[in-house]
Amino acid sequence: MPDVDAVQIQFSAQSLQALNLSLAFIMFGVALQLTVDDFRQLARRPRPALVGVASQFFVLPLLTFLLVLAFQPTPSIALGMILVASCPGGNISNFMSLNADGNVALSVTLTAISTVAAILFTPLNLAFWGSLYGPAEPILQAVDVSFWNVFETVALILGIPLVLGMAVRHWAENAARRISRIMQGLSIALFAIIVIVALMNNFESLIGYLGAVFGLVLVHNATALSVGYGLGSVADLPVQDRRTLAIETGIQNSGLGLILIFNFFGGLGGMALVAGWWGIWHIVSGLGLSFFWQYQPLPVLSTESR
Repeated sequence: MPDVDAVQIQFSAQSLQALNLSLAFIMFGVALQLTVDDFRQLARRPRPALVGVASQFFVLPLLTFLLVLAFQPTPSIALGMILVASCPGGNISNFMSLNADGNVALSVTLTAISTVAAILFTPLNLAFWGSLYGPAEPILQAVDVSFWNVFETVALILGIPLVLGMAVRHWAENAARRISRIMQGLSIALFAIIVIVALMNNFESLIGYLGAVFGLVLVHNATALSVGYGLGSVADLPVQDRRTLAIETGIQNSGLGLILIFNFFGGLGGMALVAGWWGIWHIVSGLGLSFFWQYQPLPVLSTESR
């Protein structure tokens, strides 16, 4: 079997565009549930957002590096883990937070903040933590995330759908509620179809090398979900906020990770495998967790304090 670093994962520009559009569709559906007052309340309580940023861009990359040291994966797999941990939160987390009875306004805010912050923190975290892992240093390249590329991503898959969804909610609340119920299932189905098609196009590569990253991604993702909830507990945040922090930290924008891998690392095998499998697994783990929490009533005290 060839070295995993030599594997090329095919994920076309058209597939990535379709993925972004599906995420924008999900964002619109989530925004139908939001009002301006949700964000006013968040502005009065900034601590959850600060904890979320620390969880995503400081604690998760650190713990990821410790996992790399513990498991000693091949260089490209190690860089893939570090890159995924350095990416901002994914938009599908907003739907999952809504489904888990989390703090949706906090979820949307963290997704927006982390996406903009990724301009600085994604290349910094990748360069810093990647360079500390000796075996990966020879293949580590400088990562340059263009401001306008990130701005375009924010505008297309977060900003525009958010404004449109909230506008519909404001001017046609009853219609927004009806549309939202339909879109919840439809948006997830659309996202899943696009991901499944991408997997089918790379079936042989994924099956042949999945064993190299399967367990690592499961452990890595479980760590991310746990650290978000754990930091929320340490900060004494309401359960609703803890659920959102867990999902925001555990649901990473692996689509952005794939874009960076193909643009700057030539589709490096282990990196692409980690980002690709993470993109599938975090849907399974995130949805599973959100549906579990959906049937776990929020404590009375946390509901009153939010």
